[in-house]
Amino acid sequence: MTRLGESVRRVSALLAQDLSSDTTVQRLLEETATRRYLDLTDLSAGEQAELIAARAVEVLPSAERLAERIETARAEGRGLRVKLGIDPTAADVHLGHAVPMTVLSRFQRMGHEVTLIIGDITAKIGDPSGRSAERPPLTDEDIARNLASYREQVRPFFNFEQVRFRHNSEWLAGFTLPRLIGVLSQVSASALLQRDDFRTRLEAGHGLSMSELIYPVAMAIDSAEIDADVELGGVDQLLNMQTGRRVMEIYGLTPQLIIGMPLIEGTDGSGAKMSKSKGNYIGLNATAGDVFGKVMSIPDRLMEPYLRAWTEWTDAELDVVRARLADGSLHPMDLKKLLAGEVTTALHGVEAAMAARAGFTAQFSRRSFAEVDALPEVSLAEHGAESVATVLTRVLEFAPSASAARRLAKQNALRLVLEENGEQRTEVLAEADALRPLAEVLAERAGAAPLDGRYLKAGRKLAQLRG
Repeated sequence: MTRLGESVRRVSALLAQDLSSDTTVQRLLEETATRRYLDLTDLSAGEQAELIAARAVEVLPSAERLAERIETARAEGRGLRVKLGIDPTAADVHLGHAVPMTVLSRFQRMGHEVTLIIGDITAKIGDPSGRSAERPPLTDEDIARNLASYREQVRPFFNFEQVRFRHNSEWLAGFTLPRLIGVLSQVSASALLQRDDFRTRLEAGHGLSMSELIYPVAMAIDSAEIDADVELGGVDQLLNMQTGRRVMEIYGLTPQLIIGMPLIEGTDGSGAKMSKSKGNYIGLNATAGDVFGKVMSIPDRLMEPYLRAWTEWTDAELDVVRARLADGSLHPMDLKKLLAGEVTTALHGVEAAMAARAGFTAQFSRRSFAEVDALPEVSLAEHGAESVATVLTRVLEFAPSASAARRLAKQNALRLVLEENGEQRTEVLAEADALRPLAEVLAERAGAAPLDGRYLKAGRKLAQLRG
């Protein structure tokens, strides 16, 4: 049995046990944490391709072709040349950026050669990536600063000591106009215009610059210059990566295979991808308690995509918990706590994850919220006349916007919790309630009975109402 097979056997046995038990969860987290560094070179070519494809949205032309390419490389006494392009456009990195790094780590541990292309030239062109305008170009100083921050934050998911770094200025800075025109003359402009974001912008009456059309060709030249066997990227970059196949043909090379990775939905469950601008992200530099709490706030339907994105679980292990959820032997809350532990462990280690788990349980699993220390408070005298949405966004910062607060209500995640004589009752607030004054909603729902405590709950976040 392979090393991974042995680990899967051990984890599957733990997953069949009581997952509300701290002891079981700690043992499981210790095993899966170790797996992040597991040597995978004993997997067959087919097993390697299967493990990679299980976490991809697209493998082009196919997973079978990936297995064949692995076999061919082995026969040549080498690993695959796997490419990921990075345009270092921001200093703050979130979990969404870690998705391809998790798969790159597997390639690395399978014995393949990973090359990170630092887009110091393409970052100055500006890829819109779904925006209605070009991304602003960066200076060399911006790029160096952002790259240093990126490496430090993504380090828990990837071994940067065993990777090749190449800057595409190495070849693009000296690319002559006649040579560029020679490549462009063999690339179809109509194919480039098939990008969804380009079509959307054109339909909306926005223009496109020539630099934006050249951007995917520049990325494609990167693949040809390093003779990539595989390129990894988000599915939103699929056309760019396909252009890489075409340009490699122009160079007389065997076209690269493409691994299209999923774009992970944000924590608010709105359907939008994880993004700092939308406030639905988990930062890689967040504290252990914050990471654990944010994972616990996600809708249940996101548990499986998150497990696929950031853990080393295999499909066989996902099948175990899926079956237990179906037959009622596993409570979704216990699985979500396990997921939160997995993500926190990746960033901060098992000990910190278990401490965050204990802190979360102490805060949110008590019968009376009066026992919880250091809850944020809202003064009704000061803020009672403001809408519930305003209190959530401007006073408590529990939601990034009023629309996000209304979405919480739509998901039945916006509530008043009322305590009396040690007993709790919960009043679910409708979307319309989010737009009404807090004091008015409270008076209507609480009634005239004396209460020990009044609380506003948004997802997993809780605040006490005073006065």
